[in-house]
Amino acid sequence: MKRFLISEAPLNNLKLDERHPILDDRGFLTRMFCSEELNSVGWNKPFREINHTLSKKRGTVRGLCFQHLPYTEMKLVYCIRGEIWDVAVWGALLGFGLWLTHSIY
Repeated sequence: MKRFLISEAPLNNLKLDERHPILDDRGFLTRMFCSEELNSVGWNKPFREINHTLSKKRGTVRGLCFQHLPYTEMKLVYCIRGEIWDVAVWGALLGFGLWLTHSIY
């Protein structure tokens, strides 16, 4: 049983991962990570870090980073409560000025 719906985003190597919870009268269970399912769509690097952040103020900007080959990282972003407006921007090698936003709930 697949617990994720992983789809291609319009930017190169960017994927959207939607979790599918299993519901019952007690609540729900959702898988946060499954190496088999992620490997099947190209997740080929091990996790180096797992971070959890709390933004106390609405509109907080965080997580801005520049990645340059060969030191790029794969990122897996989840929102536990509230909403994240995630922005991916592609640099000069892959088409400078290309960007994509996605709301994560």
